[in-house]
Amino acid sequence: MRITARCFASLRELAADRVLLDLADGAQVTDAWADLEGRFAAIAPHRPYVRVARNGAYAQWDDRLVNGDEVAFLPPVSGGGPSLVGLTEDPIDVDALQAIVARRHGAVVTFIGRARDHSDDGRAVTELEYEVYPEMAASVLDQIAGDAERQFGCVVAVMHRVGVVALGDAAVVIVTAAGHRAAAYDGNRYVIEAIKERLPIWKRERFADGSEWKRPGA
Repeated sequence: MRITARCFASLRELAADRVLLDLADGAQVTDAWADLEGRFAAIAPHRPYVRVARNGAYAQWDDRLVNGDEVAFLPPVSGGGPSLVGLTEDPIDVDALQAIVARRHGAVVTFIGRARDHSDDGRAVTELEYEVYPEMAASVLDQIAGDAERQFGCVVAVMHRVGVVALGDAAVVIVTAAGHRAAAYDGNRYVIEAIKERLPIWKRERFADGSEWKRPGA
């Protein structure tokens, strides 16, 4: 089947405005991205931050396509709200987050919460798992970032992993930028504390002999 892939703004500059793709019957939106990525390798690091639309309506990456569909790949929208906010099952590109936020201000603070190899009581952890209520979590994360921007006058980018996170990988990354370091520091701390308090996401630590859900706020 043949579908049309469209890119906008920064993605268009890295790829093309409009590309015709020939895909196998039953292909999903993610297959269209993979085809496009094969043609334009520079878009690959942007995958965790891209939203998708199918025939003019927001779609999911696993939605199935039919002949004649138009799929749009949408970079984060800037202005009027949080700079870069989302949930992802993929590794977080810390450098990309920092680069986007640092374009606008000079004082940049980055917090990275990584999956560590031991629990608070010293048991060896093999991996982490994050369960999320996605329909609610996306809007809550937007609210948290927006609150920080309004309260501290900073720009906020925040990405949180969901699903299984390997040891050493970033589970959450928060980048704040402002004209002065105090606002960047304060905004960053506000976001992580609000995430612990308000975001509907739950962490399970896995051990060689079982697993355990962490207490709220951990």
